Amino acid sequence: MARRTDRPSYRCTECGWSTAKWLGRCPECQAWGTVEEVGGTPAVRTTAASRVVSPARPIGEVDGHRATARGTGVPELDRVLGGGLVPGAVVLLAGEPGVGKSTLLLDVAAKAASAERPTLYVTGEESAGQVRLRADRIGAIADHLYLAAETDLSAVLGQLDQVKPALLVLDSVQTVASPAIDGAPGGMAQVREVAGALIRASKDRGMSTLLVGHVTKDGAIAGPRLLEHLVDVVLHFEGDRHARLRLVRGVKNRYGTTDEVGCFELHDEGITSLADPSGLFLTRRAEPVPGTCLTVTLEGRRPLVAEVQSLTVDSQIPSPRRTTSGLETSRVSMMLAVLEQRGQITALGKNDIYTATVGGVKLSEPAADLAVALALASAASDTPLPKNLVAIGEVGLAGEVRRVTGVQRRLSEAARLGFTHALVPADSGEAPAGMRVREVADIGEALAVLPSRPRRARAPEPRQETGEPEKMRR
Repeated sequence: MARRTDRPSYRCTECGWSTAKWLGRCPECQAWGTVEEVGGTPAVRTTAASRVVSPARPIGEVDGHRATARGTGVPELDRVLGGGLVPGAVVLLAGEPGVGKSTLLLDVAAKAASAERPTLYVTGEESAGQVRLRADRIGAIADHLYLAAETDLSAVLGQLDQVKPALLVLDSVQTVASPAIDGAPGGMAQVREVAGALIRASKDRGMSTLLVGHVTKDGAIAGPRLLEHLVDVVLHFEGDRHARLRLVRGVKNRYGTTDEVGCFELHDEGITSLADPSGLFLTRRAEPVPGTCLTVTLEGRRPLVAEVQSLTVDSQIPSPRRTTSGLETSRVSMMLAVLEQRGQITALGKNDIYTATVGGVKLSEPAADLAVALALASAASDTPLPKNLVAIGEVGLAGEVRRVTGVQRRLSEAARLGFTHALVPADSGEAPAGMRVREVADIGEALAVLPSRPRRARAPEPRQETGEPEKMRR
C-alpha cells in the first residue's frame, strides 16, 4: 500500500483530475464546485516484475477472427458501429432522458436473442415488470432473452456467471454501485469501479456489452471522463422528443470510423431503422410556396435533403422578433445582414422574421447558408423559388458564395430524389445526369433565380375635398 504524507490532495469528481491545492473550478473539465479533498498525497512507488502468464507471440500468429464484428439485426446501428458488435467490445450509449435509449437497446437485445445468442438485459432504473410491458409493446420477446433488475455490482456479476450471455445490456451504468467502494451510485469512484469490472468481464468472456449513460445539462456524458476512455465505442443518441427522428452519432470507435450517422424513427410500436430518411424533412406540395428553399446537408457521410422555411410579417413592436427553430440564430442573423447590405433587400430590418426546418432536423453546417438566404429573400418578396431547386453553399460576410465539402455526394442525393436544378458555388465539379447546375459567385447572382414579382395595380388615391369649386381645383 502506498504511503501517504500529511499534505492533502484534491480530485475533481467529474473528470478525475487531481491537484495539491483546492480550486473552485476544475481546469480540466471547467466544472464548478467539483474539486474535493481525498486525503494525503500518495508517495511514489515502483512495481516489481512478475511472472508472465500469457507470453507475447508474433503478430502473424494472433487469431484475428475473434475480433470480427457480428451484426445486431439493426442495420442503422450496424452502420455506425462499423458492421456490428465485436466480441469483448464495450459500447457506451448516451442520450437525454426520454429520447429512446432503452427502447433501442431492448430491440437490439431481442434481435440478438432471436439469433440464439444468450442475452442478458439488466435494468437498474425500472422494474422487471415495466421492461416486460415495453417488450410486449415493441415485440421484443425472445426465448434466449433474460431480464434482471439489479443495482448491485456483485449481483450483476453473479448473473453473468449464471446466464453466460454473449451480449450484456446494462441500463444504466450510473445506477449500479459496488458495496466495496465508498460513495453514492453515479459518483466518480463508483462509475469507475463498475465500468472497470464490466470491461474486465467482457474481455475475459468475449462478451459484447452495451452500457447506457446519462448526460448532463450541457449534453456531455455524466460521470468521469475516464469512462469514455475506458470503453471501446462511444455513441450519442440525439433527437427532439416532439419529433419522430432519432440520430445515433459515433464519437469514438476503435473498430470503425466516427463519421457515420444512423437514422431511426421512434413511434408507438417501437423504433425502426430509416435507410432513406430524407422524406421526413420535406413537405410535398403541388406548387412552390414563398419562403421555402431546399438544401442537402451531410450527417457524417450521409447526405440528407432538408427544407428551410421562412416567414416575414410587419412588426407591431419597436424591436422586431427573430425566432429560429432547427437553425443557429447567429447564422440566420448573419444572412439577414448580408441580404440587407449585399443583396439590397432593405425591408427585412423592420419585419418579424421566423425561420425553421421541417421534421425536427438541425442544420448547423455552413453549407445551408445559401438556402437560408434564399428562403429569407423569397419570403421578403413574397415570390416562390423555382420548382425542384436545391441550394448548397456557404455565404460570407462580403456576399461571396464559398465552396463546401461533399458537393458531388449532395448533388447525387438530390438527383436521386428527383430534383432537377441546383445552385452551387463556383468550381464545384460536374453535374449529375439529368440535373441542371448553376454556379454562383456571390449572393447577387443567387438572388437572380427569384422570378420578377408582378407589380400590383396601384389603387387611385382618394381626392381631398377642400370646399372649392370644381373649376378652381382644375
